Amino acid sequence: MPDFQIKQKEQVKTCVIFPNLSTSAVRLSPQARLEEACGLATAIDLNVVYGEIINLKEIKPASYLGGGVIDRLKSVIRQQDIELLIIDGTLTPIQQRNLEKKLETKVIDRTALILEIFGERAHTREGTLQVELAHLSYQRSRLVRSWTHLERQRGGAGFLGGPGETQIELDRRLIDDKIVKIKKELEKVKKTRALQRNSRKKIPYPVVALVGYTNAGKSSLFNMLTNANVFAQNLLFATLDPTMRRIKLPSGREVILSDTVGFISDLPHELIMAFRATLEEVLEADIIVHVRDIANADSQAQKKDVLDVLENLGLKNIKEQENYIELLNKSDLLDNETKQRIQNHIKQRNNKILTSAVTGEGREHFLAMIDEKLAAGTLQKNLTISAAQGDILAWLHGNARILTKTPHNDKIKLCVQISESKWQQLENRLK
Repeated sequence: MPDFQIKQKEQVKTCVIFPNLSTSAVRLSPQARLEEACGLATAIDLNVVYGEIINLKEIKPASYLGGGVIDRLKSVIRQQDIELLIIDGTLTPIQQRNLEKKLETKVIDRTALILEIFGERAHTREGTLQVELAHLSYQRSRLVRSWTHLERQRGGAGFLGGPGETQIELDRRLIDDKIVKIKKELEKVKKTRALQRNSRKKIPYPVVALVGYTNAGKSSLFNMLTNANVFAQNLLFATLDPTMRRIKLPSGREVILSDTVGFISDLPHELIMAFRATLEEVLEADIIVHVRDIANADSQAQKKDVLDVLENLGLKNIKEQENYIELLNKSDLLDNETKQRIQNHIKQRNNKILTSAVTGEGREHFLAMIDEKLAAGTLQKNLTISAAQGDILAWLHGNARILTKTPHNDKIKLCVQISESKWQQLENRLK
C-alpha cells in the first residue's frame, strides 16, 4: 500500500518515491517530502497512483536503488500500469538509463520534474528564456542517454579527413550554441529590467517584495491587497513570473507590491542560476515580506530553506534587518488554541504578523507596519515653495510624505516627512 494517496486524475499514471537516505541533511520530514513531491507531480496533472518512502543506507552508483527495491517496484509498476516513475532525488544519466531498462518505464528525477513545471508556468519572455536555459543545461549533461548506441562517424575527405564528431559531440555543440544565444537574449532582458528599476527610482515608489516557500499563499495575499486577479491555486509553483501592482498605504503613500516565484528545498542548481535575474527584484526591494504557511507542520523547515536562498542571493542576516517582515499566513486553518499561542508569541515582535489571505485578518496591521518601516529614519521638515513650482510639488508627492499643505497668497507652506538622502536632493533642487 502507498504511504500517501491523493485525488486521482485522468492523466499519466505515476509512481513517486522519496529515497530517505540515512546520511541526508534534508530538513523536511520524509512524509512531508513525499507529499511535496506528489504535489509537484499533481501540479502538472500527473495521476499519482502510488507513493512510497524508501529507506536507503547508501546509493548504488549504477542504479541508485538496490536490486531488491527495484524488483519490488517493478512488480508495483506492472500491477498498476504505471507509465512514469519519479524519484525525489538527483539521478546521474547512467542511473536513470539503468533504472529505465530494469523497470521498463520512463524515469525522471526531482530536477527534471521541477523543470517540467517551470516550463508550463513561465509566460513572460524572460521566464521562458530562463526555463529554456535551465532545460538546456540539464539536457547537456544527459546526452549520453540518447546517443550511446551511435558509433563514431568520419568527417572530411582524404588526408584532411579524420575522426568526425560523434553524434553526442555534435549535439553538445548545438546545445552550447543555443545556451550562448539565450544568455545574450537574457542580458538584453536584464538591461531592460534595470532600466525599468531605474525609472521606478526616479518616480519613485518604494518596492515591497513578497517572498516565501512555494504554496505559502503569496499570490492569494497579493490578490487580496491589490484586488488583482493573479493566478493563485493550491498548487506548487502557481506563480513563476514576477507580478507588480501599485497599492496605497494608510498614510496615503503609494508603494509597488511585487509577487515573486516560490522557493523550495533542494531547488535545482540550474534553476537557481537561471532565475537569479527574476529574484533581483528582491535584492532591490525596500521592504522584504516573508510569507509563511503557519498551518504547515514543516513551516519552520520551510522558513530556513527560504532564508538560505536569500542568503545565497547576498542578503545576509536578513531576518535581523529593519526592512524584513514575517507574515504568518493561513491563520484561518489554525485551531483556536494554536492561534492564541502564536498571537502571544508575536506580541513582543515588531516584524511578525498573523494573517489570512482568505479572511483578510491582519491586512490593516500589515499595511500599517509597511508604513512604519518606510517612515523609520525619516526627517520632518517645514518648507515654503512658490505656487508656480509645480515640479517641486510633484517631486515631493513621489519622494516624501506630505503631512500638511497650506496655500498662502502665491506660496504653499508644507510640512513633510522625508528621508535624509531625499532631503539633500530637494535642497539641491531648490538651490
